[in-house]
Amino acid sequence: MHRVVLKAPRSFLALPASSTSLTATSGRRLLLARGLTRPANTAPRGSLYTAASSYPLPVRRFALRNTSAGSTSPAIQTPRLTTSARSISMSAPAAANADQSTSPGSAPKPEAAAQELPKFNFELSSVPANPLGEGRYIKTAAALVIGDEILNGKTLDRNSNYFARFCFENGIDLKRIEVIPDEEEEIVEAARRLVKTYDFVITTGGIGPTHDDITYQSLAAAFEQPLEHHAETLRRMGEMIRHRTDLGNQTDEQRVARERMALFPARAEVLYIASDIWVPVVRLEGKLCVFPGIPKLFQRMVDGLVPFLPLPPPSERPYRQQVFTNLPESSIAPYLTTLQARVKNAGVRVGSYPLLAKGVYVSLIGRDQERIQALGEEVAREIQGRLVSEEEAKKEKAAL
Repeated sequence: MHRVVLKAPRSFLALPASSTSLTATSGRRLLLARGLTRPANTAPRGSLYTAASSYPLPVRRFALRNTSAGSTSPAIQTPRLTTSARSISMSAPAAANADQSTSPGSAPKPEAAAQELPKFNFELSSVPANPLGEGRYIKTAAALVIGDEILNGKTLDRNSNYFARFCFENGIDLKRIEVIPDEEEEIVEAARRLVKTYDFVITTGGIGPTHDDITYQSLAAAFEQPLEHHAETLRRMGEMIRHRTDLGNQTDEQRVARERMALFPARAEVLYIASDIWVPVVRLEGKLCVFPGIPKLFQRMVDGLVPFLPLPPPSERPYRQQVFTNLPESSIAPYLTTLQARVKNAGVRVGSYPLLAKGVYVSLIGRDQERIQALGEEVAREIQGRLVSEEEAKKEKAAL
């Protein structure tokens, strides 16, 4: 018998040494119990909540697969579900018939419970004319992160960091990141101000179906446009969720809430940037692009928007060289001050970023790659450091 127990308040399921894995299905949607974000002891009896979508879904069917070493049987069974005040546990019965095993090396048959997800191939939007005007490209950007959950610490903002890296890699000077609450007055003021000042502005968050998702209506007010349901977005939304059995018996009130996600400012551009995503990027004033707050979806959509953006030419994109030293920051500060004064007119920026009791990363940024590489070698000699690639720096910082 294989047994998996989910104990609150842990957020992730630690798999046993046998690599037994738990898979849950709801309708035709395949969900992994490893993605649990809601403590198991707060779920209704007989269900779990997962983070497979922006809105947690109750899951009521489970399949347990044994992939331990030496096992040749898929051993897919429906486990018994029991609950207590502190845990929800699933137990799979012993294999009913050993003769059902497959030969070594042969591929196991798919689980009967895990049906295939439908595949979508929505048409992409055609690329419109340059919204900034012929021959112009994006030079500056700003990000507007919307959500009470960010400000009260409930949710960690990953989107602004991803957008900052996106801007750097594409030669855009990200000038400002603002976090504001789900309040119409705040959104209206910030949106108007940022659009007047910067070439490219994004918002993230506040476009779901609940009462506090007010980004679209606030932006409509900011730019004096009525709200209208977008017919093509409603059609794509309907196609995307048609297989969802849990939505088949929704009330009129629930349907209206869902359709709020397709209620856009009437004169906005609606850009479909991925063949498998029904959510469009809504663009206003040729500058302000509206994105969801879900990090993975945000990242997909930011990357998908590239063909629709007048990005800087490669010659305008910066190059960064990092140098790491074990010396304290105070020891290298005089040299870095002199270096910055020497290279400032060449458009080179010098920065230092200490790690507590570890050392210092020195960053050199400029558009002349050969010049930056030569400066990197000089800095490494002067501060007794070593050159570090972007990937190495990312891994080293993540390990701290």
